[in-house]
Amino acid sequence: MTQPSTAFASVKLPSALVAQARAAAQSMRRSVAGQVEYWATLGRIVEHSGLTAQEAQAAIANYEAAARRARPSPQESTPQADALLAQFMTVEADGSLAQRVREVVANNRSKIGGPAA
Repeated sequence: MTQPSTAFASVKLPSALVAQARAAAQSMRRSVAGQVEYWATLGRIVEHSGLTAQEAQAAIANYEAAARRARPSPQESTPQADALLAQFMTVEADGSLAQRVREVVANNRSKIGGPAA
């Protein structure tokens, strides 16, 4: 008799990775599993986009910094932060953000003589 398929599977991970995920998850208000899934998703995006590790780290750092700046505290919401968030959501939704990242990567690669994406 076969077991019904579920949406989850168990995997063994090094305890150090789980500890790192736990620490990172707290500040981002994610579960440990959610943090590992987030990291796996980023890894897949990096692999498929052709970004170097340095380019991916810079893009993530810039994104997180912008998100922190755009996230108002519960006591305050500024029109500037709201406008920045709305602009970001628009370019993310219409695909122009992803296109711009691809253009920057291709431009950087052409400067160093790397393969085109």
